[in-house]
Formats: sequence, C-alpha cells, structure tokens
Amino acid sequence: MWHGDHRFLISNLILKDFRVRYRNMSLGMMWSLLNPLVMLGVYIFVFTYIFQSSIPHYPVFLLCGTLPFNFFTLCWGAGTNSLLENANLIKRVAVPREIVPLASVLSNCLHLGIQITLLIVFVIGSGLSLNPYWLLLPLIWGLELIFIYGAVLFTSSLNVLIRDTRYVVDSANLVLFWLVPVIYPFSSVPVRFWSLYQYNPVAALVMAMRDIVLEGHAPAATLLTKLALVSIISLVVGLFTFRRLQRRFYDFL
Repeated sequence: MWHGDHRFLISNLILKDFRVRYRNMSLGMMWSLLNPLVMLGVYIFVFTYIFQSSIPHYPVFLLCGTLPFNFFTLCWGAGTNSLLENANLIKRVAVPREIVPLASVLSNCLHLGIQITLLIVFVIGSGLSLNPYWLLLPLIWGLELIFIYGAVLFTSSLNVLIRDTRYVVDSANLVLFWLVPVIYPFSSVPVRFWSLYQYNPVAALVMAMRDIVLEGHAPAATLLTKLALVSIISLVVGLFTFRRLQRRFYDFL
C-alpha cells in the first residue's frame, strides 16, 4: 500500500517532468494552449475551405476529437519512456516501480486541464451551453485514465527489455489517428464497424464528449460499458505484465 512518502515522490516526479518540459522556454505553459490552437486553425482551414465540411460548430467538434487523442498519445509516448528516463531513481530508491509511469500520466493531466478550459471558451463562444451532462465528464475521463495507465504499464515495462517498443508506440499512434473519429464524424464509419469501433477507448471518449458537448445528451450506456470493460482489462493486463517483468529491470536499466 502506498503511503505519504510515495505520494510525495509522485508529486516531485510530476513537478520534475513539468520543469524539464518547459525548461528554457520563453512562453512556458502557454504552449499547452498554442499547440492545440495552431492545429485547430490548420484543421479548420483545410476542412472548411478545401474540403468544405458542413459539420456545425466545427471548431468545437474538432476540439472534442483532438483533445482526447492528443492527451492519449502524449501519455502513452511519455509513459513508455518513463522508466528509462528515471533509471537512476529506480535503481537507488526502494519504491513501487508503478509510481514512475503513474507520475508520467498524471503530469499530462495538468496540460489537459488547460486545454479543457480552451474547450469551454470555444463552447461558450459558439453559443452552446454547458448542460448538466458535463458532470459525467470526470467519470468518463477517469475510465480513460485507467485505460491509459494500464497501457503505459504494459509498454513501459516492455520498453526496458525491448528498446524498440517506443518506436512501435509512435507508429501505433500514427495509425490510431485514423482509427479514431478525430476529424470525421462517427456516422461516417460503416455501420458494420460501429460495435467494434466502440471498443476503442480513445474513440469512445471522443464520441462521449461529442454526445455531451455538441448533442447535449448522455452517452449511450453500451458505449460507457465497453469503455469501462476495456479500461479494466487494460489495467489488469498492464499490472500483470509490469509485475512479471520488473524483477528483470536491474539487468537492463
């Protein structure tokens, strides 16, 4: 069981990641706003003026897609490398090794909070309302975090033994962009793939956010059930793999 010292270590790892990320940068945390704004501008230009998309409230539609996708890819990529980047700590300090990937995931939650604020600004600016179903978002994002932590536990432990793992993750993120309805609506997916699509936790989060933010209603119970199921499986598999492999970490770090 984790105690106060472990929570203190998690806090310090989060702060360390934060300082390293923005070291020697003039704008610092402003990049958490500028990056999504730049990409949003590019997407709006391409899909409004070139492909002439007719999707209403398109900036909000895009943010509901890019925000979950970018959060997942950042967490998965950074989390996969977290054990190698903190090798000295792991070898010198007797703490649960699971803390290191967890701190990596939680550090990205700070940036997520900034970007959620950006989403709220666009929602209000678009004339949409903050309906009561927004209260479901912490629960839905909580399920997503469980899934991400399980995925990070799995790949970070593999990455210690097989250094190619991080490149596999990078490639998987490129493929995932097209398997998640980031820039297109879920209705564009052929009906025969709908059920399978909903087992993709990142796609499920995007769809749930659009249901709440754009449509003003709660996500379907089946969608949330699939998200919860995959998240639990991810955590169980991640923990099992991590604990089986961690006894070999000292030989490879």
